[in-house]
Amino acid sequence: MADTKAPPVTPVSVRGPVSARTVLLRRARELALIPALVLLLVLGAVLNDSFFTEATLISILASSAALAMVVLAESLVLITGKFDLSLESVVGIAPAVAALLVLPASQSGWGPEFPPAVALLAIPVVGAAIGAFNGILVVKVKLNAFIVTLAMLIILRGTLVGATKGKTLFGMPDSFFSLATTTFLHVPLSVWLAAGAFAVAGLVLKYHRVGRSLYAIGGNLEAARAAGIRVDRVRLGVYIVAGVLASIGGLMYTGYVGAIGANQGENMIFTVFAAAVIGGISLDGGRGTMFGALTGVLLLAVVKTMLTMAQVPSNWIDAIYGGIILLALMIARVTTGRAQD
Repeated sequence: MADTKAPPVTPVSVRGPVSARTVLLRRARELALIPALVLLLVLGAVLNDSFFTEATLISILASSAALAMVVLAESLVLITGKFDLSLESVVGIAPAVAALLVLPASQSGWGPEFPPAVALLAIPVVGAAIGAFNGILVVKVKLNAFIVTLAMLIILRGTLVGATKGKTLFGMPDSFFSLATTTFLHVPLSVWLAAGAFAVAGLVLKYHRVGRSLYAIGGNLEAARAAGIRVDRVRLGVYIVAGVLASIGGLMYTGYVGAIGANQGENMIFTVFAAAVIGGISLDGGRGTMFGALTGVLLLAVVKTMLTMAQVPSNWIDAIYGGIILLALMIARVTTGRAQD
């Protein structure tokens, strides 16, 4: 097969020579978030005595686990040079379908009252189906990824409201909340799962042929095709994987909140892009690491906790996130030396 015999293509080879200074700047951009995190933690401890405690730090991790899964999903899509705005709606619709399958009609469910294990299996299936549908329209039909996934976001948002009749779903079995309520070493399973997912994705991107293919496709599509990479198959697979990751993130979010609202996941995509961008994931494709994306998630989680403890209104938190995105884009312009489309 052509795609198995061709030599691996790296982001450097498809983009041309990269100066040592540029490489150092990119690496510095990712590593710079570490001292920034430490500085924020110290600042939080100084401003509030209850900030730098085990309970608060675990709460930060628990509250950001679902976001981390969606950021991971979006980062994989972005590395290939595409977008998926619908992931925030997958966070809501996937666990909602499972809940409606398990809840009786008297509790606003659909009534079949499936066993919890079967209903939970429906969550990644729904995510995969949505990802596959998006991927087919974008990869096979060649429609604009931004418009397709924006339309899907709106469709799924309306479907969620219609399916739940605008109500919040309660009374699901304990298994729907176990990722958030079950702990290991005092840390929720959702945090361990998110950390494991990032670790696996990072290893695949760095050492596996599939991971190198993602960078190659995002770096230079035609060069990737010439190297024998099955571009369409890889991109379609990434959309499916992203849908599954986002659906699992939705289950984590459900466990953390303790219910499923008709607006679950709404506006999450803005925070997802903020975390990915400040973590060094390029909107042009072909660049970024899972380590950078994860530190972006943690940075935003710490910032949000600090602002919340300082009783800053939520709308101002959103404004600050927007400012962070703009700052990250300007830093990316400096570190890469490339204009952004």
